[in-house]
Amino acid sequence: MSAIFKALLPLTILAVLLPGSVFASAGATDEYILLTKHWVGYTSLLIFGIAYILVMAEEVTQLRKSKPVLLAAGIIWILIATIYAQHDMPHAVATAIRHNILEYAELFFFLLVAMTYINAMEERLVFQTLRTKLVSAGLSFRQLFWITGALAFIISPVADNLTTALLMCAVVMALGKDNKKFVLLACINIVVGANAGGAFSPFGDITTLMVWQKGIVSFGEFFALFLPSLVNWLVPAVIMSFAIKKSQPEGDGEMVSMKRGGVVVMLLFLMTIITAVSFHNFLHLPPMAGMMMGLSYLKLYGFYLKKTHDRYAKGIAYDKEKAKQTLGDTVAFDIFRNVARAEWDTLFFFYGVILCVGGLGFIGYLGMVSHLMYGSWGATYANITVGVLSAIVDNIPVMFAVLTMLPDMSQGQWLLVTLTAGVGGSLLSIGSAAGVALMGQARGMYTFGGHLRWTPVIALGYAASIATHFIINAAKF
Repeated sequence: MSAIFKALLPLTILAVLLPGSVFASAGATDEYILLTKHWVGYTSLLIFGIAYILVMAEEVTQLRKSKPVLLAAGIIWILIATIYAQHDMPHAVATAIRHNILEYAELFFFLLVAMTYINAMEERLVFQTLRTKLVSAGLSFRQLFWITGALAFIISPVADNLTTALLMCAVVMALGKDNKKFVLLACINIVVGANAGGAFSPFGDITTLMVWQKGIVSFGEFFALFLPSLVNWLVPAVIMSFAIKKSQPEGDGEMVSMKRGGVVVMLLFLMTIITAVSFHNFLHLPPMAGMMMGLSYLKLYGFYLKKTHDRYAKGIAYDKEKAKQTLGDTVAFDIFRNVARAEWDTLFFFYGVILCVGGLGFIGYLGMVSHLMYGSWGATYANITVGVLSAIVDNIPVMFAVLTMLPDMSQGQWLLVTLTAGVGGSLLSIGSAAGVALMGQARGMYTFGGHLRWTPVIALGYAASIATHFIINAAKF
């Protein structure tokens, strides 16, 4: 039922809450045809709703989330193109869909490079090494709660919040698998920390990346959200920490060492980020172009690792244990294997979402929503609502819809919607990719109901982060 409610909520907002005077009859204009009261508009809303129900029911149906939205995107644009062809305006549709595809292309190549680097670091056992060091550190449950939450907050601005959450959850599960209460609270803390950490960096979340690539908020301006994001994590973390005992768990004794080149791969990823930021800030080029250049760093270093693999293996052949730790398997580093391991389902899902939302916007629905939220409610209430919606509806289509509406707002308001869209997903376990992933990783221990019991505490942090933003960034409003 929650999946159905989550999928139908956008349709309710579009079709029920809007005043009747906003609905214009379908008619041709100089640039487009308003189809909000046309059967094509209603059908497109229904198709998008059905697709999103299937997305939310992915764990039940085992149908990958990209499949229904890809089909929905195609059908929506077919319907739109058919009407425009009847009015002899096919070029308007072609221009509109190319604009959406261009926005997706920039996001796609950026994420593909980031995912490749994350996969390369995982293949070089960077994350596993960090995990074993934490496991063997002899920490108490409360210390482990704070360290995993803090690391989630610190790592997610560089790596994505999903990867960060999965890494920290692996540490929690390794030590606290017999303590259900600790696992639940630690997972909640990790989800909140990862989402909060991703809110003040373009690299921490898809929504912040979209805002940065759109050129609305510069790279340096994102860090004005550091303190609000920190407050968003600390408030619930402090309260939840009192519910965790100071007893010490037992480690599993597993030890892992980083493979050869792991540190260099991390440094190359940092160089790639610097390159992408420089392309955007100094050359006024898409950051995606800088990321693609950064991919060449990894490709060239991967070539070096591959060419020296056999020679290095022979040099340490006398020490089998060292060879096992530093080389792993007998296959040399392969950059294209890391590219192939990218989250292709997620990348195709983004395509479907962007084309679906873009189609609904071209029909005229996003203009109606913008009129209601940003015209009637005002920017502050609208942006706070965006954060709440992101806990129910995925924050990616919500943020893309806001960017498509492009309401006239101050810099402080754009930072506010960036913050709320990023941290609002923490209110529910299904509100972010990190939360959904951890429900699978800690199945039966971290649950929707368990997270929901602590939602009032998380909401307190959500409200405190917004208040902090208004206080410290008052000059930006």
